[in-house]
Amino acid sequence: MASTSRTTTDHDEIRSWVEEHDGKPASVRGTEKSGTAGVLRIDFPGGAGESDLEHISWDDWFAKFDAEQLAFLYQEQKADGSDSTFFKLVAREG
Repeated sequence: MASTSRTTTDHDEIRSWVEEHDGKPASVRGTEKSGTAGVLRIDFPGGAGESDLEHISWDDWFAKFDAEQLAFLYQEQKADGSDSTFFKLVAREG
């Protein structure tokens, strides 16, 4: 079985996938500038955690996501069929 991944810019799809995996919108602490979110991340249980990441609102996360013209590439499942929390923020095409 092959791993399956999708790329989307749909806010509802991104938020649903993140929340299904107990993730929270975050930015890398110390990278924010003049009221805008810093480097975007998703904080999953067992991930980098509070020392490196600062939780932010979905509104702030998506404002930066759209301003930076990003897309959300995520793995729906691993090759063995198990659930995955792999994602990557990539530049939008076109």
